[in-house]
Amino acid sequence: MSQIEESIEVGVPVSTAYNQWTQFEEFPAFMETVDRVEQLDEERLHWVVSAAGRTEEFDARITEQIPDTRIAWTSTEGPRHAGAVDFHRLADDRTQIMVVMDTEPQGLAESAADALGLARRRVRADLERFKEMIESRGEETGAWRGEIDGPPRGS
Repeated sequence: MSQIEESIEVGVPVSTAYNQWTQFEEFPAFMETVDRVEQLDEERLHWVVSAAGRTEEFDARITEQIPDTRIAWTSTEGPRHAGAVDFHRLADDRTQIMVVMDTEPQGLAESAADALGLARRRVRADLERFKEMIESRGEETGAWRGEIDGPPRGS
């Protein structure tokens, strides 16, 4: 497994940054390799991503969601990865967003890219695009304020 850690400060209140991040279906607007995200229910997301001429689909489950504080996930099929995004209030109009992600590179090409730090740079660039998007808007396009804490339903 490989770990990526990145953070960025954005010039909006913590609730604005968090609310926009919960608009999962808008991830393609700032995440370079994400083609589509479909929110299947409160806990499950279906992802379509493209990188290096290859398209992959996978599902992920939100394992923790605390409004204005944290969103954590893990993949349930496809490439193994998990992570969390934490939101820290720095001032009334300033928020730090911290991303920690564990991934398992698949094959030689992904292992080489990981060794070169390409995934970390991609996450950093995605955060920069999120910052630009949310600061230029000044407000979120929607919000999901539900809480998820504990094992998945039906377990």
